[in-house]
Amino acid sequence: MAEKQAAMTESVYYILLSLGTPNHGYGIIQNTMELTGGRLELGAGTLYGALNTLLEKGWINLYSEDKHSRKKKQYIITEAGKFALQTEMERLEELLENGRRMQQMSAEPEEAGDRNRENVLESAERRAAIDEKVQIVF
Repeated sequence: MAEKQAAMTESVYYILLSLGTPNHGYGIIQNTMELTGGRLELGAGTLYGALNTLLEKGWINLYSEDKHSRKKKQYIITEAGKFALQTEMERLEELLENGRRMQQMSAEPEEAGDRNRENVLESAERRAAIDEKVQIVF
């Protein structure tokens, strides 16, 4: 049986998305800000901690390194990282589909309830009209 992958953090997700082409830390931060409209800003500690973890997992590789500057390390996603990212995207799609389906199901009884209320009102109006006719007859 294949080992189940734990859910990714949002930071890891965006880091992997940013490494489809070689990229360095600052580029990853900028790309994440752009993709999220500024909502998610990766801090240096979060970024470099995640990069080290991803290197250990084999999800990314060091692409190039300038020995004269620590800022010049570039990383790239590996096939294992692409597989992990695809698996996460499928998990997220499942979450959305299930959420939408449950919202639709919970809305259907409300719509049915509205139809039932309309039917009850129509029935009550008909009974009232019948009662009125019956009272006139008697």
